Amino acid sequence: MIPFNKPYLTGKETQYIEEAVKSGKISGNGMFTQKCQAFFEQKYGFKKALLTTSCTDALEMCAILANIQPGDEVIIPSFTFVSTALAFVRQGAKIVFADSSPNHPNIDVSKLEALITPKTKAIVPVHYAGVACDMDEIMRLSEKYNLIIIEDAAQAIDSYYKGKALGSIGHMGAFSFHETKNIIAGEGGMLTINDAKFIPRAEIIWEKGTNRAAFFRGEIDKYTWVDTGSSFLPSEVIAAFLWAQIEKLEDIQKKRLQMWNCYYENLKDWAKNNEIELPEIPDFASNNSHMFYLVCPSEVHRSRLIRYLKDNNILAIFHYQSLHSSPYYSNKYDGSLLPNADSFSEKLVRLPMFYELDVEKVISAILLFHDKVADSL
Repeated sequence: MIPFNKPYLTGKETQYIEEAVKSGKISGNGMFTQKCQAFFEQKYGFKKALLTTSCTDALEMCAILANIQPGDEVIIPSFTFVSTALAFVRQGAKIVFADSSPNHPNIDVSKLEALITPKTKAIVPVHYAGVACDMDEIMRLSEKYNLIIIEDAAQAIDSYYKGKALGSIGHMGAFSFHETKNIIAGEGGMLTINDAKFIPRAEIIWEKGTNRAAFFRGEIDKYTWVDTGSSFLPSEVIAAFLWAQIEKLEDIQKKRLQMWNCYYENLKDWAKNNEIELPEIPDFASNNSHMFYLVCPSEVHRSRLIRYLKDNNILAIFHYQSLHSSPYYSNKYDGSLLPNADSFSEKLVRLPMFYELDVEKVISAILLFHDKVADSL
C-alpha cells in the first residue's frame, strides 16, 4: 500500500535528540530551540519566531495577543482545519466564515470587505496548500479598518507572496511541523511576529504567563507571574528533531517540487479530458509543493476515485469539511451560503505526497481510472 503520507527522516534526528538530552536541558528554550528560531528569523525575515507545541497553540497565542474578547468578530475561511476557528472561539469570538475563491480553496478576497462590521477585530487568511492568498488586498483592508491580520501558514513553510515569505506579511503568523508537513517534528509549530509591539507579551504568554525568558537572558533578577499564558513552549527533544529537518530543507523542497511537477505534467491532459481541475498557482505566489490535489466533477466521482485508488493499494483522501456546516457550528452560523467552500469539501481529493514516494506509480494508476470505471460513472 502506498500511504497518503510517510514521515521523512534525514538520519540526524536521533543524534540531535541525544545531544539535547546530554546537554542537561531538555525542557525547552535551549540550544536547539534557539537555533531553530534564529534560522527562521534570518531566512524568512520574521521579527520574532517562537517554537510552539503545535500550530494550534501558535494560533491560540495569536488570539490572546490580538486581545480577542467575547463578541469580537473574526473572519476566517470556512474551508480550513478546525484549529483556525477554535483558537478564537475559545476567546469568545463570533466566527464570520468567508467563502473560497471559485478556482482555489483560498479565501475569496473580493468578498471580504462586505463581511467587515464595527465588531470585526481580525482576519485570518489560510494559505491553503502553501499557496499565498492575495495579501496586498488583505493588508489594504487591515489598514482601512484597523484590523489585525493573522496568517494561518500551517502548510506554507518556505512559500512566498511577491517575494515575501508567508507568515512575514501579517501582524502574526502560525506554522505547523506536524508529520504531514514539508518539514516535521512529529507535532510542533511556530508563532511568527512581525509587529514588534506584540513581542514582549508573546514571550510571557509562551512561558506560562511569566517573565522567565527575560530572566534566563539576565534582564531581570527573578521571574514571576505577570500575565495570562499556557505551556506553549515545546521541549528540546522536539526542537532537536526539527533542527535535523531544517538542515535538509533545501533538499526536501527540491524533491517535493519535482514530484509536484511530475504530477502536474503527466495529469494535465487527462484532467482536462475528464473535467477534473488541477491546482492553480497565481502569478503572485510561489509553490512550496506541500500537496497535490484534484477537484473532481462531483462528490460521487471523487468517492469512486478514492475507492479505485485504494483497490490499487494507493491511499488518497478528501480534505476539510466546511466549518460553517459542521455539527459544532451549524446552529450558530447565520451567514449566507458558501458554495465554493462546500464545493471543495465535496470534490477535492489529495494525492500522496512525501519524500520517498514513487509518484510515477500513482500517476500510472490514475491514468487508467476512467478506462476501468467509466461505465459505472
